Amino acid sequence: MNLEIILHAGLATGTILLFAGIGEILSERAGILNLGVEGMMLLGAMAGFGTALATGNPWLGLLAAMLAGGALSLAHGLVTIHFQADQVVSGLSLTFLGTGLALVLGNGLTGQTVALIPDVDIPGLAAIPFLGPAFFADHSPLVYVGYLFTPLVWYYIHKTRPGLHLRAVGEKPSAADTMGIDVYRVRYLYVFIGGCLAGLAGATISLSVSPGWYSAQTTSGQGWIAIGLVIFAQWNPWRAALGAYLFGALRRAILDLQGVPLLLGFTNPLFINSNFGFFLQMVPYLLTIIALMIGSRAAARKRLGAPAALGEPYVRGERGL
Repeated sequence: MNLEIILHAGLATGTILLFAGIGEILSERAGILNLGVEGMMLLGAMAGFGTALATGNPWLGLLAAMLAGGALSLAHGLVTIHFQADQVVSGLSLTFLGTGLALVLGNGLTGQTVALIPDVDIPGLAAIPFLGPAFFADHSPLVYVGYLFTPLVWYYIHKTRPGLHLRAVGEKPSAADTMGIDVYRVRYLYVFIGGCLAGLAGATISLSVSPGWYSAQTTSGQGWIAIGLVIFAQWNPWRAALGAYLFGALRRAILDLQGVPLLLGFTNPLFINSNFGFFLQMVPYLLTIIALMIGSRAAARKRLGAPAALGEPYVRGERGL
């Protein structure tokens, strides 16, 4: 295996999970659990691909993808914030809705080709031995955006007044309301931002990281990995970035492991064949299922440091939240 290639691929693939995961962190920090990330990502991948195909401009495709994901997320916001519906049920419904819309509206896009976001190098940094080719060469500009995105989001959440309002709404919305913070507006805002970032993650797949095609399998369950990543990261952007890049590198390493000999003896090497490779490809999703099982329990979420009001509807005037 070539470590440099694995790191390079992990950073590219991890950027997808980074955008979706941080978007979900922002939504959940506001107290809204959104399990519709997969649907928003697929709709974003379709909208971005279709817009780039129609206009010849992949940057307009990214914008369309963000608006599509954000618009879909507002449906979840309306149901859970305004009508106080169960957030888990609404999120799952959003996945089905986004997937259905992508299949219907994206009919005919499969097999088409579009203008893609070109890879670029960062002058000077790309020449650093080993680190340069892996981190700063032949990457989409979106990968470099991801490098800056994580510290900016962490600083926003923990060091700014709007970030303080966000954390207050997710921890104790009734107290935030007493302080004059519009809880409903804040929750709608971050649900929308989370949807925009999920749409961006989807378009990153179809227009940049795995470019040139669109199908119903474009996202391949990465939305669910992003949700599990949030629990793994304990709602911390830095940990989310680390987990995203590790997942990305793991997926590439699994591909490279196929055909590598496992020495059971000096004369009888066993090669990792394609069947065992399929098992290895299940590992990220298995870890995601475990994380979701842990995070589905309120007591477990509390121990992990989840926002206290996560998943709980807020009604102005009620006590306790």
